[in-house]
Amino acid sequence: MGRKLAASVYVTDPDTHQTVLLEAGTSPEKRLADLVTNPVAWEGEDLEGNPTAAAKDEDSSDDDADDKQAAKKTAARKPARGRSAADEGTSGD
Repeated sequence: MGRKLAASVYVTDPDTHQTVLLEAGTSPEKRLADLVTNPVAWEGEDLEGNPTAAAKDEDSSDDDADDKQAAKKTAARKPARGRSAADEGTSGD
């Protein structure tokens, strides 16, 4: 049994060249499943094709998520080139 679709998708059958609807919750034939390239269309995968939190083992803890801090944002040290003319209100003539 193959992977299950999380969403309904349309693919073009390479044999008949007809559009085929693959329904959510089904496991399509391998030849058609290979045509579904968006990982989000599959159950338990995110945008990069990695397992989602729901698909991971239940014993994995979220403790290490609390230990992470957001990156500190710093302001630019000096203005971008050409800002002095804009600050003065002149057109640089």
